[in-house]
Amino acid sequence: MTTAETDRELQERELEALDAYSRTVAGVAERLSPSVANLRVTRQTRRGRVPSGAGSAVVLTPDGFLLTSAHVVSGQHRQGHATFVDGREFGFSLTGRDRLSDLAVVRADATDLTPAVLGDAERLRVGQLVVAIGNPHGFAGSVTAGVVSALGRSLPARSGPAVRMIDNVIQTDAALNPGNSGGALADGRGEVVGVNTAVAGVGLGLAVPIDSATRGIIGALMSDGRVRRAYLGIAGGPRPLPPRAQAELGRDAAVEVVEVVPGSPADLAGLRPEDLILTLGGAEVEAVTDIQRLMVAERIGHAMDVEVLRGGTRKRVTLTPEELRG
Repeated sequence: MTTAETDRELQERELEALDAYSRTVAGVAERLSPSVANLRVTRQTRRGRVPSGAGSAVVLTPDGFLLTSAHVVSGQHRQGHATFVDGREFGFSLTGRDRLSDLAVVRADATDLTPAVLGDAERLRVGQLVVAIGNPHGFAGSVTAGVVSALGRSLPARSGPAVRMIDNVIQTDAALNPGNSGGALADGRGEVVGVNTAVAGVGLGLAVPIDSATRGIIGALMSDGRVRRAYLGIAGGPRPLPPRAQAELGRDAAVEVVEVVPGSPADLAGLRPEDLILTLGGAEVEAVTDIQRLMVAERIGHAMDVEVLRGGTRKRVTLTPEELRG
């Protein structure tokens, strides 16, 4: 085979690969675009309802439940209009919002929407193709493609005095355009694996993952309009264990109590600053996120044991979490 023939064969292979990539992206866009809405958010003032923001949303059910980012519908008395690529427009109102996961559910006045299929972000791999789909303008969706560039990132979220880390955030180089917040991050099958939430830098976007935890949050927002979480009343951070404790426990780190809120469950149980939390409710604790994952609604009002390392001595106390008020 001549050099020219070899070059021509390589070019043909590259075109075939490009065509396959394009077909995948186009297929995802064709499947998902009817399920992604443009949200034009309004708020009530003395002069009537005025525009206060915009974003995108993903259809959850035919009867009008839409998933979006909490920051898209921040503030009070959130209503507005949802517009789809086929030109249809419906009024919507806020059903529930959870600032600590940056997720919200709104309800549009519709009965025949096309729901998206929710996937599983836990199956994603770095380097995998993803497609970001939003609807910033209402009649024409915005589609960008890229790859998963990092997994397992954390993103801080705040609700009043409460701060929580959103776990397992997806980082992608699929560009997020203005108005794409609340839109879908989809895999090559067209299943929604994330909700686009923020721009992390030039050419990098972040998405809240669709996983077992966020499915629970979405369900709670749809049924109850809010998410209940347990509360201990501490501020803490990771800290290496002393060498002796590392040898005894077979691990390297624990969570140091930096501050205890007066009158909180932790305060009433006798936790102190500089305590190192080893276990909580029988589960090992090595990072703040370990505590966070345990603070589910089922823990509220139920006593749980806490094992701490205090001055080189292991101690056990019992506390009863309260409900977190954001």
